[in-house]
Amino acid sequence: MSSNEISEADLRDRLRAVADPALELDIVAAGLVRDLSIEGGTAHVELALGAPYAPDESDIADRIREVVDETGLDAELSASVPLFEEAEASVLPGVRNVIAVASGKGGVGKSTVAVNLAAGLADRGADVGLFDADVYGPNVPRMLGVDDDPEVTTVDGKDRIEPPTAHGLEFMSVGLMIEDDDPVVWRGPVAQNTLSDLFTDVSWGHLDYLIIDLPPGTGDVQLTVLQQLPITGTVVVTTPQSVAVDDTRRGVEMFAEYQTNVLGVVENMSGFVCPDCGGEHDIFGDEGGQLLADAVDVPFLGSLPLDPSIRAGADGGEPIVQGDTGEAAGAFQDLAANVANKVGVLRRHHRQQTAADSD
Repeated sequence: MSSNEISEADLRDRLRAVADPALELDIVAAGLVRDLSIEGGTAHVELALGAPYAPDESDIADRIREVVDETGLDAELSASVPLFEEAEASVLPGVRNVIAVASGKGGVGKSTVAVNLAAGLADRGADVGLFDADVYGPNVPRMLGVDDDPEVTTVDGKDRIEPPTAHGLEFMSVGLMIEDDDPVVWRGPVAQNTLSDLFTDVSWGHLDYLIIDLPPGTGDVQLTVLQQLPITGTVVVTTPQSVAVDDTRRGVEMFAEYQTNVLGVVENMSGFVCPDCGGEHDIFGDEGGQLLADAVDVPFLGSLPLDPSIRAGADGGEPIVQGDTGEAAGAFQDLAANVANKVGVLRRHHRQQTAADSD
């Protein structure tokens, strides 16, 4: 059959050969082909893919191109990332995916994970923002090497904060609004109101991902974020140590109570390789993150090493995930890819259910 004889129905049927590996359905049955048309020698395919620059969704797109090429047509693909219903009228209308990074306790490297996750997604090509909601320990400005005051513009009579840009991403932090030596002593309602104001005052524009660095624990600030923002999913950070795992489990239970999807658990500081002897040491224990993920039935997103270069990058304002080829950088790059894939699965599953309900 020549390309001139291919109908839209024929092509749609051929696309059933493309499987979604996570849903175990073909992309047509899963409702991922939102629109299809043939004009001249070009097939225009609009896809309901949910996670820009996720490796799995890139593979699906490549397979679609192969199927279209086999017909003799040129492929022109577009991705329409549908918002969840609750996000349509949210305070972040231009943000496709909001990912919270949380921990059950402090000292587990949560902010380091948040910064490198955001920078890793930006490095993959995504439009990314990072919101430092850790009002009691706003370390993100240092980790990104920025301490300039954000600019304020007036739009329709309302002042809007323009987020600074660093390392390919936009970010905002309470740390940019206070002096370095000022103690952050805020009662819960003050912290909640400050965050609520920032949610509406920052001009994020259109983003593929907004990463939210939550304070550690399960207090008022975390609840404010969960109640006011359309959280796509949460990445939970722990170390292998049992006391950290115990606290992290409580955090996972909080997200379940507020019907917030947990994308998975990441284990930080999982092992230290001695630069002198080459021996590996499990300073904080081992496999705590994997065991926790298994116990609460969420994905395990991977392990991050205890590496001095990660600390040096954070202190020096240079996220290690960018511009480094070592093991630590690779671990964060894998984390960014895994998180994007999990967001994609969540979005595509939602689309599949929507399509099934409409049949």
